[in-house]
Amino acid sequence: MAEIVEAYTSSIGADARLVEYDIQASIAHARMLGRRSIITKKDADLIIRGLEEIADEWLSGEFTLRPELEDVHMNVETRLTAKIGAVAGRLHTARSRNDQIATDTRLYAMSACADAIGSLIRLQSSLLDLAEANASVIMPGYTHLQRAQPVLFAHHLLAYVQMFDRDAQRFAFAHGMMDALPLGAGALAGVPYPIDRQSVADELSVSNVIANSLDAVSDRDFVADYIYAATLAMVHVSRLAEELILWSSAEFAFIRIPDAFATGSSIMPQKKNADVAELARGRTGRTIGGLVNILTTLKGLPLTYNRDLQEDKPALFDTEDVLLPTLEVFAEMLPKVTINADRMAAAAVANYSLATDIADYLAHKGLPFRDAHETVGKLVRLAESKGVELGELPLADYERMSPLFEKDVLKIDAKASVSARDVPGGTAPKRVQSELRRNRKRIQGYLQPVGAQPPVPVSKKGTNSRSAKPRTKKK
Repeated sequence: MAEIVEAYTSSIGADARLVEYDIQASIAHARMLGRRSIITKKDADLIIRGLEEIADEWLSGEFTLRPELEDVHMNVETRLTAKIGAVAGRLHTARSRNDQIATDTRLYAMSACADAIGSLIRLQSSLLDLAEANASVIMPGYTHLQRAQPVLFAHHLLAYVQMFDRDAQRFAFAHGMMDALPLGAGALAGVPYPIDRQSVADELSVSNVIANSLDAVSDRDFVADYIYAATLAMVHVSRLAEELILWSSAEFAFIRIPDAFATGSSIMPQKKNADVAELARGRTGRTIGGLVNILTTLKGLPLTYNRDLQEDKPALFDTEDVLLPTLEVFAEMLPKVTINADRMAAAAVANYSLATDIADYLAHKGLPFRDAHETVGKLVRLAESKGVELGELPLADYERMSPLFEKDVLKIDAKASVSARDVPGGTAPKRVQSELRRNRKRIQGYLQPVGAQPPVPVSKKGTNSRSAKPRTKKK
């Protein structure tokens, strides 16, 4: 092979993350080959010991990947040959690099789903911390980015808790969809050996085996599933980031981002920029690009394996590298955000935000809501002409608009507005408190060593981007 072609076709730059999974799958495969007498038990044991030693070497940095060996599989097998001799060649019995890479990538993606769920749970916990610390704060709710009706700030944050909960469920669904073993499909048609695929799946903590050998080596739906779940999670983070950027501006002044999560200007001494939120908003484009990348790669491929599928891993890995650090930094930042409750409260009743409550007041008195809506619209125009808010109009102005208005209409304020919405999903304080408790209880078990488990096991590796040299567990 020409050197330029060798460099162009090599996947070593991405494959480093798969070493752990390639060794795990190879150990399970070798054990099965020995158990089924496809190779001798002596050879199987020698291969397994060699692979376990390579895992230790990988962790210590003694074993490194050589680009001229093209991919992770050949690197591991070449190292195994150097350690145990020609017996290493028996490891590749009853398998192909096609079902190997499909297996390695699935195992990685399953672990990535678990990591994402763990990070999403921690982010939800941080949102709850901020909401509980400011449970009585009232802010303006918006439609079309125009002030609409007062809501509790905690209620607003709970909307993001809901979004991230759906994201966790999407990762759990993706995990379930990818929980099947390709190994044993061979290059594409199966293998002519009496293998036990389910025992390999069991050893790798995979539930099922893929029923069709052609699909087993060519399917990368699971990569698209992960990237889609991650992309939607990043879209949700980006929405939150946009609001944090707006709220921290002088025009809003609802919040103050802590100095540790902001930057200054090289020329303007007064500047404090919400760079963490801005970068999250910007990096969402990378995950959207990754989703387009994998879907475009898959859309025209004939069965079965094609080299195009080598491009699945950069998209998968880059998406994970964007997602996990973003979730982590937001989980750290949010509880430290300072809330300007007075500014929020003043904005909550400005721009005639209580108009709907006044229309509801008339509707409760028996006036059809459409008529009440029209009446209050006239009241708003009157207040605008006088340059005052609705609460600053005298009772006489109300009474001229409708005989149904009485003195108690002047008691309508932001607190009364939110308290009135005492329905499931509403912003009434007791409903919000109930939701805070429910969500706290729901996720608390996930953050503890024992107790309720999340939809898939949360990775024990932590939440940083996956190391290029993870440790392989010995059996």
